[in-house]
Amino acid sequence: MDERPMFPVVARGLRVRLGGHDALQDIDLQVASGDRLVILGANGAGKSVLLRALHGLVQPTAGTLTWAGDSRRPRSQAMVFQRPVLLRRSARANVEYALGVNGIDGDDRYWRALEALEHVGLQALADRPARVLSGGEQQRLALARAWALRPRLLYLDEPTASLDPAAATEVERIVGEIQAAGTTVVMTTHNLGLARRFAKDIAFLAEGRLVERNAVDLFFNAPATEEARRFLQGELPWPSAVS
Repeated sequence: MDERPMFPVVARGLRVRLGGHDALQDIDLQVASGDRLVILGANGAGKSVLLRALHGLVQPTAGTLTWAGDSRRPRSQAMVFQRPVLLRRSARANVEYALGVNGIDGDDRYWRALEALEHVGLQALADRPARVLSGGEQQRLALARAWALRPRLLYLDEPTASLDPAAATEVERIVGEIQAAGTTVVMTTHNLGLARRFAKDIAFLAEGRLVERNAVDLFFNAPATEEARRFLQGELPWPSAVS
């Protein structure tokens, strides 16, 4: 585990250009320890791009990104994608592989993998091939893989998308437990109910710009911008560009 401090995570003037299009423009955003930040916006607003940029998977075109004032990306963060990328091996081996890549040795790797699978209710499926699991089980496995790393910061990109209500409820429960155990969480979602239940703050994007950040109750009950008001009333268009 990287022992360097990582908070606050600060983006200043962050810009990302993809395929000739400004996916993000002049983003100023800070994530502090203990935050429960949900990023909202219409399709194409730049939510997923921002999440990947904060995690270090997308290189900014301009601007700065620092962790506790340091431009070196710390290892003590993890990300779970909307469609988990799983290896052609067992559920437990998927978790063990991630631990091994992060420098966890032998026996500790085995027991940490089993503990993480137990946390997400997959201990009985530890030896089952990951790619034959249901969609909800695969998402829970991805959460177990991240949780086993004991990250200080977890990024979640649409964690309940395409899941049935029961599977989505279970994923929401697991995310709540991870956060309650001390992990800071930054999440994108189209599920406004999940956003209201989970978030402390809402960051709202429109056309690649951060137009509002507010406490969750204020955002939903008294949005500060016309863009947010229109979004909440279902009036914004839903373009097909990068989300």
